[in-house]
Amino acid sequence: MSKSVSLPPLGVIVSVNGDIAQVGMYSKTNDASILWDGKLLNGPKVGTFLTINQNDIKIIATVISEEIIDQQNNNHSEQFDNRFHSNSINRIITLKTQGVIENNSFKTTSKYVPMIGNEIFLISQEDIDLIYDTNANSVSIGKSIKENNDIKIPIDSFFASHIGIFGNTGSGKSNTLHKLYSELFKKFKRTQMIEKSKFFVIDFNGEYTQPNQFNIDGKNKQVFNIDTNNKENTDKIPIDEKYLFDSDILAVLFDAKPGVQKPFLDSALNEFKRTSPDKLAKSQEKLFAKLILKYKDLAILNSWLDIFRKYNIESNLISLLKVGLKNDDYTFLTLSYQNDTLIHKGIFNSKKQELKDDLFNSMKERYINLSKLDQLHLFLDLKKISVTINKLVNIEHINPLFKRIDISLNSLKSVIKLTPQNNEENFCENVKIDTNCSTKQFKFLNIINLVNANLETKRTLSMLISKMIYDNQKRKSIKSDKPKSTCHLIIDEAHNILNDNYSHNSDNSQDYRLSTFEEIIKEGRKFGFFLTLASQRPADISPTIISQLHNFVIHRLVNQNDLHILESTMSTLDNFSFKQLPSLGQGEAIITGTAIQLPTLVKIDKEDIRPKSDDISLISLWKKEEV
Repeated sequence: MSKSVSLPPLGVIVSVNGDIAQVGMYSKTNDASILWDGKLLNGPKVGTFLTINQNDIKIIATVISEEIIDQQNNNHSEQFDNRFHSNSINRIITLKTQGVIENNSFKTTSKYVPMIGNEIFLISQEDIDLIYDTNANSVSIGKSIKENNDIKIPIDSFFASHIGIFGNTGSGKSNTLHKLYSELFKKFKRTQMIEKSKFFVIDFNGEYTQPNQFNIDGKNKQVFNIDTNNKENTDKIPIDEKYLFDSDILAVLFDAKPGVQKPFLDSALNEFKRTSPDKLAKSQEKLFAKLILKYKDLAILNSWLDIFRKYNIESNLISLLKVGLKNDDYTFLTLSYQNDTLIHKGIFNSKKQELKDDLFNSMKERYINLSKLDQLHLFLDLKKISVTINKLVNIEHINPLFKRIDISLNSLKSVIKLTPQNNEENFCENVKIDTNCSTKQFKFLNIINLVNANLETKRTLSMLISKMIYDNQKRKSIKSDKPKSTCHLIIDEAHNILNDNYSHNSDNSQDYRLSTFEEIIKEGRKFGFFLTLASQRPADISPTIISQLHNFVIHRLVNQNDLHILESTMSTLDNFSFKQLPSLGQGEAIITGTAIQLPTLVKIDKEDIRPKSDDISLISLWKKEEV
């Protein structure tokens, strides 16, 4: 049994119904304050802890309600109504048992039930410390509102889990997210932690980009500022090329429909992966032969030439064709092959030229110098011409797809840098800094700042990064009996990418995004991959994802849909704590989950360096400056 202090008995249990007990208060403890041993003590009130001594254990209970009963006066006359005088009333408080203190430790259990006739006592400071488990392997988060005790979070059971941080705008959730990980990094700022773990923060509002934020300096932290409006100065995120050149990923990016567009994309991608510059150039020579010698389709020929203009591919043959089309001189349609050589007349002035080799070399040289994304873009454009000529696909069915391809690839290539397939053992270390400094390398802590990115880029990058780092962690973990490293993905304003409302409107990208994160949250823990989600709208996040979270920090929530989703998925949140959510003040939160013995009402500490999310003061803004 823990060390105890002499405290007054408050009353006696008069009824028991499961884990609910009613207590009749003694006359000397009826008041809000109790004078005991020369000290003025606070009496029990709703939300506070009390102890019930039962043999050699202490049952810990919380007060969930109270009422008074007038025992002497029953006169209902207005003139002679003497009810509710201090000498005639008795308090009745209702308790809910939470667990026991046994062998100098607190544990939640339903094994022990209070008995009628047991006395109840105020709880001692020693017992409160046992309940909050203030051991060395924990980090400080704030103080309990009821008892003003330091609240510490156990590192192993809390951070090695999926975490949800929820609250309305201005309730303090961004400060909480920052406080949690700042304290973690402060406690374990050592080489071992940096070598064994990686942290990625997807920051939609640019709140975590200040120097020394999270108590991590620039040596171990990398901030990627993504700006789709300023493509010259935006940072580029290193993406393993195999994650982009995946048929499912591309189908999502391009919103390829399943009927014709998805099969076309799958076939084209498989061919692209096998195509060398020589093969591509050779295929275009054959394509040109079909255009001129067989089909003589000027519309398709113009489309083919537009592709060469688009990618700045020049050759003598292309120049001559441009001149012919410009001057409405179509005598080049008399071109023919003799001895594997292209023979021409008309605008070619009857001069024999080996224009075939000229085109071959121009195509090959230009293709080699293109980025991998532009190579894919060029290949898809040329493939469109090929399937049109061969009548393999109705052009009207794939034209909408190519409009989306142009938009997606043009947006992506300004913000990502494709890297060769990495050695998964040294994933983050293998991404080297680009010579023009537009591509940075991943470090111990990585902040992806998307405040200046357009909506499509936000969703695309979030999905690519998440899937890439999850698959990498999964591969490494599968090779050993248990994970030898961890990866932590932190997403602020998570409703931006995990909203399941779109999935009912044939949004393929949303379906894929949700399935990716649902796999992560279902399977990630056993691979050492942990997810932290912060959001002001938990109701907008997929219920499957919410239901798989293990620990919660919940700030003020007033929307009934948000409250309902938490009530239906959080088994560790009792009814009394749940009812407090709409009335919590700024910075106040309820912490609950598998790592927390009891739901705890806490005031989160504020740090000097914190997220850029403080409320603006209009008085300070408008106040006249002193001259």
